[in-house]
Amino acid sequence: MAGFKKLIFIQILSWLVCVAAGSYFISVSFNNAVSEAQTSAQTSVTCYINSLTSDELSPESIKKAIGDGKTFSSFILRDYQGAEVFSVNSPTQLPMFAEFIQSSFNSVRPQFAVNDAADIKVEFTLNIERLAQQLQTSLFIVIFISAFLVIIPIILMKSIFHSLNKNISMTVADVIDIYINQNQIGDDLDTALDASKMKKLGKDLVPSFNRLSHFLKNKNDDIQNAALSIKQEAYKDVITELGNRNMFVEYYEKHIENSERSTFGSLALVRCSELQTINQSRGYQKGDDYVKGVADIIKHISGTYTGSQVFRLNSSDFAIVLPNTPLKEAERFGENLQSRFTQYQKNQELSSVANTGIVGYEKGKPLGELLSVVDNAMSMAQSKQVNAWHVQRETDLVNNVSAGFGNQNWRKVINEVIESKRVHLVMQNIMPLGKSIKAYAEIQVRFKTEDNQVLPTASFLAMAEKLDMAIEIDRLIIDSSLEKIKSRNLSEKFFGLNVTASSAHNDQFVIWLERRLLKDTHIASKLVFEVSEFGLQQNIKASKRFIDMVHRVGARVTVERFGVGLTSFKFFRDLKPDFIKMDASYTRGLEDDKNNQYFMRLMVDLAHRIGVSVFAEGVESQEEKHIVETLCLDGVQGYYIEKPEDI
Repeated sequence: MAGFKKLIFIQILSWLVCVAAGSYFISVSFNNAVSEAQTSAQTSVTCYINSLTSDELSPESIKKAIGDGKTFSSFILRDYQGAEVFSVNSPTQLPMFAEFIQSSFNSVRPQFAVNDAADIKVEFTLNIERLAQQLQTSLFIVIFISAFLVIIPIILMKSIFHSLNKNISMTVADVIDIYINQNQIGDDLDTALDASKMKKLGKDLVPSFNRLSHFLKNKNDDIQNAALSIKQEAYKDVITELGNRNMFVEYYEKHIENSERSTFGSLALVRCSELQTINQSRGYQKGDDYVKGVADIIKHISGTYTGSQVFRLNSSDFAIVLPNTPLKEAERFGENLQSRFTQYQKNQELSSVANTGIVGYEKGKPLGELLSVVDNAMSMAQSKQVNAWHVQRETDLVNNVSAGFGNQNWRKVINEVIESKRVHLVMQNIMPLGKSIKAYAEIQVRFKTEDNQVLPTASFLAMAEKLDMAIEIDRLIIDSSLEKIKSRNLSEKFFGLNVTASSAHNDQFVIWLERRLLKDTHIASKLVFEVSEFGLQQNIKASKRFIDMVHRVGARVTVERFGVGLTSFKFFRDLKPDFIKMDASYTRGLEDDKNNQYFMRLMVDLAHRIGVSVFAEGVESQEEKHIVETLCLDGVQGYYIEKPEDI
């Protein structure tokens, strides 16, 4: 384009030079023509006045001869004494350019003639109007022709340039398409383009494109290598050089949850039990050495399992994937870990080393759900002996717990928790999805043993239900929560408290709860009691009495785990809850399940018709949150939104 503009500039400059040169030559020719005309006129006038008789030289005859004014613009006749006999003056307006030339060259000058007898003198100025018109016409012709000769090549060159540019652009586009589709052109461009395209491109450009191809391939390789290096660094734990949590999530989603082929195996979670103690008592360097020692043991034992993968999830937790390993074989893995941990404990003079929770997995299992189960397994392992392991099977949780721990032991543990009030309260907020939406923070409970070990919450509550101790636990949770709210001056916030169905249907508990809430009415109005849908359905009349009491003291009710049972909306009109919380099973994989989306949208529409707000729990990804928002739910809760935090 720059070359084309330069060419246009040269053409215009040439035209200006041509016009200037033509104008000069025309001007010189005009001046010469005027001079010749004046000389000829003087000669003619002199001959004329000498050839006539005195009678013919009368003013009248001369006036008659020149009266038309076409030959002279001025004519003066004088006698022998020089007196003016008569004069003729016919001034003319010359064209601009002719006037400029005439004034510049002083072409037109007065001329004089005298007869032989010297009795008649004539003074005249020649009329050059005709010559001026010829001059102007010639000048226009020069300008027009030269402009035409300049413009035509420019138009032709522009057309040629446009056509050439289009052909080159199309050919270059073809080369780029080939490169994009094949990710490389190869060693020779000739093999990638047919003869017609090669002809368009031109042989001279082929080497340049080949060089460009090699350059792009090298740069692409460098970028890919750099990206791979960055990814490896971002996905690697610095201390153990194992893959970190990000790599674990990516591996699980790719090879297990979204695997194209059927897959199964075991997932183990190993938690370092002494890391915090070592960091505080011996220093962080010793803490790192301790973590490395645990990692080495895990890598050594897991290395005997084909395809095993080890990841460090956080400072104290390791995840081990054992593909195609059933739980029966995974038990041997847990035993080997416990044996090696015990040996390491003696060598390093530690109180303990690590516990292991083991669960089975299969294709399509959501990671959030699996981690929840393995966390329960970890809690069970921690409730056993030092360095213990526990396998959590997806059978009846209560029966498994009972078989492994014993009813009497559980009753003793639950009583100790109640008597010592060993509960740890955390909260997880529900994020509202609208400015006018009223949401709250759900209070969740962690139960601890005498040696401050966390008990598995699900197992603890299940056993409390089985042993008819749920009411005592609910009282403990409510009392502890109210005291915590008062001591922390949190009465301006809204909190959710879980209540078991057995407590909600117990008249003595309902009476106790009403009296307890009336003692702190300003707090009661900030509370939301969560009861499961299934539990409320077991006794509609008792459920209604409980909800009526809650509303009477100014508190509200949420039906949680909604959607698990078959609930009619007559149920909601009768009970009049304030919120419903969709079961987490509807949230998992929501972006890919159109049936779940349809069901949730239907539930939301119906709930909104009777003035009930709808929340979603178990939101573990951005995609799930986005779908929930599009379905017009009122709030979301889950680890993607916020992890439980201490109150």
